[in-house]
This record gives sequence, structure tokens and C-alpha cells, in this order.
Amino acid sequence: MSDFKVPTTDMKFALHSVLDYHTHCASLPCADDVTRDVVEAILEEAAKFAENELAPLNAVGDAEGCTLQDGVVTTPQGFKQAYQRFVEAGWPSMCHRSEYGGQGLPESLGTLLSEMSGTANWAWAMYPGLSHGAMRTLDLHGTEDQKNTYLKKLVSGDWTGTMCLTESHCGTDLGMLRTKAEPRGDGSYTISGTKIFISAGEHDLAENIVHIVLARLPGAPPGTKGISLFIVPKFLTDASGEVGERNGVNCGAIEHKMGIHGNATCVLNFDGATGYLVGQENRGLNCMFTFMNAARIGTAIQGLAHAELGYQKSLAYAKERLQMRSLSGDKNPEGPADPIIVHPDVRRMLLTQKAFAEGGRMLLYYCAMLMDTEEHASDKDEKAEAETLLALLTPIAKAFLTEVGFESANLGLQCFGGHGYINEWGVEQNVRDARIAMLYEGTTGIQALDLLGRKVLMTQGESLKRFTKIIHKFCEAHDAAEFAEFVEPLAAINREWGDITLHVGMAALNDPEEVGAASVDYLMYSGYVTLAYFWCRAAVASRGDDIETGLADSKIKTARFYFQRILPRTRALVDTIKSGAGNLMAHELSEF
Repeated sequence: MSDFKVPTTDMKFALHSVLDYHTHCASLPCADDVTRDVVEAILEEAAKFAENELAPLNAVGDAEGCTLQDGVVTTPQGFKQAYQRFVEAGWPSMCHRSEYGGQGLPESLGTLLSEMSGTANWAWAMYPGLSHGAMRTLDLHGTEDQKNTYLKKLVSGDWTGTMCLTESHCGTDLGMLRTKAEPRGDGSYTISGTKIFISAGEHDLAENIVHIVLARLPGAPPGTKGISLFIVPKFLTDASGEVGERNGVNCGAIEHKMGIHGNATCVLNFDGATGYLVGQENRGLNCMFTFMNAARIGTAIQGLAHAELGYQKSLAYAKERLQMRSLSGDKNPEGPADPIIVHPDVRRMLLTQKAFAEGGRMLLYYCAMLMDTEEHASDKDEKAEAETLLALLTPIAKAFLTEVGFESANLGLQCFGGHGYINEWGVEQNVRDARIAMLYEGTTGIQALDLLGRKVLMTQGESLKRFTKIIHKFCEAHDAAEFAEFVEPLAAINREWGDITLHVGMAALNDPEEVGAASVDYLMYSGYVTLAYFWCRAAVASRGDDIETGLADSKIKTARFYFQRILPRTRALVDTIKSGAGNLMAHELSEF
């Protein structure tokens, strides 16, 4: 079996050949010196770290897990040393502003780093990953004092961060949260309550942890309109800004999980802890959405990571494992049987994983480039366009890629047969680790309601039209005969996307339950169409003069597989969307 290898060839193809990343960087004031050579140097060094430092710890973290003793969490063997080397190499600071110690590079480069480290070892990657969202939140909503005190240490990697939302009685429905914040009169607050499912909530990797916490002030309005946001550090700071006395926040337990054992998922007790308000009172959820949206893209990366890892493991196994003979004649006449990769059903599974991993990579890099534009573009219209497109594509990327990432992880296990069900190969770990991604940052159902209800219907379809117009123009520009097998079905389903949206919108005028009834199928439909667009772009890009022949042929063949074997799933989704809410809502409660 081969070890994990960063798919640098495909990453470069997606960046340079499909998405014209160099031109994108040249348009950004923070990245006009980010040449192709710079990007590939970063890729090379990050790949070494992922392959040599993180991948060997993936099975270790799964086997050992984290331990809690006397309130202290110890991470698996090697995790702390890997994090120290991560910090020493300057990786945490890469995509943050120079005034707070960052290197000022675009966010999209951080996406590449997250993909590589996450595919190598998702449980480890969550520790710096949660810090990233905390940094973005403080950068946008914190005061200058807060940025100087906390952001600089987070950017350097000396400290890490978390997001503390969920409580035992409220998961997605944050309007029900009970954690309290009492003003002390000196600008600080007393924070009391318990949060659960806090990833990286306590650990031994860094000297301090900065918790970003949702809580409710006295007399605050009920529901989500009465939530405020607070910084609650594990250790308070002294006059020089260094670690001081322990704050009143402690780990009460580590959750015993199905997967990602190497990451400490904690119950955190806030016992009169000192906190500091971020942003305005009762506007905390608005600020937290900065964190949550970044985390949703991060979770989409998790879907890609598990698809890629599953593909790499099952591909290597399928080339080596001998079972049965090819129906069209022996392919390994000197051996007792043929390698299973010759069998059509194994190829179906491998190509499904490949199509989702490589297609998902293009989608995520496109989203990352939109994040760059939204943050750095000088033209207001360009920023607004990027914001609208990103708002539409974020729930698609998060929910669709985690769903198909889990499917791909399962297909990887299936390729191994019975060997996949035992832990020595690592494919059953990949399945267990992948399962949480469909729950993180809002379940698939929540993302689907956000997409169909908020992003599409509440804008009268305008946000969707922005994207379908891009697809339409692409199809018009590439109507040559050599691309017809991809462009023509893409153009047709792009029109249908608008038609099916109108159908649901009209049905919802008579019964609002139609939105919830259609939402998940609508999101999956949207995901398949979106990936069809990127596979069409890949097919066109593969005809470029600088594309190696073997890579070009592989892209065309994988695009053909996607259009002929995966995209037809939308036919069933159209039927289920149009079937309406009646078949879901007809039962009385007593009939269940």
C-alpha cells in the first residue's frame, strides 16, 4: 500500500489551467507578486509537511485518542511536536494581515494548505483550522486592543482558538441558548454556562486557547436577536499581554466519538469566567456568522479530503489485489488472478471517487478565489458580485461535498471488501472520520433550507441567476463540436435549474412546507449541476497547449464519466422535488 501523496498535479491543473489563478492573483492588491513559481513553492513545502509530518500521525491519533486527567487534555503522541513545527514554519500566519504578524497572502492559498493537511490528518488539522475562524472573526469585529492582545498571538500560532456555540438543549436553534453574560462595570463580563461539542476545546498544543463564545446579556431580547459574542481566554493576560492567571473555563469531559479521535471534542464549563464583548450587544450571531461561514468552507474541504484519501487508498489496493479473471480475457496471465481494477464495478467506484474529488477541488478553489475578491477587490461591484456568488455556493459546497465525500469514503471501503472493515488499512477510519462532516456547521438539511429558502427564493432567484448566467455564457463561448458532449447537456440542465426553482417557488406560495420538502433534493441537484459546470471547464482546459497528453486524456475521460454516470442522478431528483410535500406531511403524528 502507498502512503498519502498530495495530488499536486491535479491541484496545479485546477488552479492554473481551469481557474487561471495567476490572473486572479494579479488582480488583488495583496497578491500581485504571487506568481506561479511562488504558488508552486508553497505547494511543494506544504506537501512535504502533510506527507512527512501529518500523514504518519493519522492512524496514531485514531488509535490513541485524547485523554483527560485533572482537567488537562493530552493529545496523541506526536501531535504537539507536529504543531510546534507547523508554527515554526510560519504556516498559521500565511493568510493574515501583516500589521498583526501575518504574511498577507490571499485566503485561497490557505485553502490549499487546509486541503493538504486535512487529507493527511483531519483530526490534527482541526486544531489550527478552528483558530482560523477565530482570527477572521476578531479581525472583522474586534477592537484594536482585542486584536493586539489576541489576534497577534493567534496569527503567530502561539495561541489557538475555538468557536463555542452549541449547548445540550439547542443544536442548530441557537436562539434557545442559556449561557449568561453579566456585565461587571469595568468593561468585562462574567460568563456562566456549559457548551458541548467544542472541537479543540482543550489541548496541550499551545499555551493559551481563545474561546469565541455566544452568550445572553441580562434583559436581552428572546431568540437569536438577544445573543452577544465574547472572547473568553483559557488564561487571562498580564500587563505585558502574556499568559497570566487561569480563567474560569474548564474541560468537564471529552466526547467519545465515532471518529476524529485525535481531536479533543470537549464539554466546556464556564464558571464565572471573564469575557470581553466582541462587536455590539445582541449582535453576536451576526459577528459569529463570519466564523461560521469560514467554518462551512472548511467543512467542505473535509468532504474533499475524505474523497481524495478514499480514492488514493482504494486505487492503490485495486491495482495490487488479485481476484477473479476479467470477463474479456486474462489481464494478468502470469498470476493466479487479475487485479480487481480490471473489473467494471471496481472502476465505477474508483471513477466516482475521482470525479467527486477532482470536481470538488475545482469548486472549492473557485469559492476560495471568491473569498479573496470579496475581501480584497477595490471595485465595489466586483466585491458585491463575489459576495453574492459565495453566499449561493457556500451551502452547496458544504453540504454537497460532505455528502459525496462520505459516499466516496464508503466506496473506498467497498473496494477493499472485507479487508476494508478492519482497521489496519485505514479506510474504515476514513469512513468514521468523514461522517461528522454532514453534521458540522449546520446539517445537510439546514444548509439546504439556507440555499433554497434564503439564498434563492428570498432573493426571487436573483442570486441563482448570477451563477446560471456565468454557466450560460461559458456554454455560449465553447459551443464547438469537440465540446458538444459536455456543453449541450450542461446548457440544458442549467436552464432546467431555473425551471425547477420556479416550480418550487410557485408551489411554496400555496404551501410553505414545499420549501422544506424540496430543499435537500434541490441542494443535491444544485451540487450535481455545479460540478458539471466545473467538469465542463476541465474538459475545455484539457485542450490547452501546455497540458500533458496523459493528463488531458484522463480529464476528458473523467468528465465523460461524470456526465454519463453521475449527472443523470438529477433525473430522479427532479421527480422527487416535483412530488411535493404531500407525501411527507400526510401522516398524522399518531400514525408514525
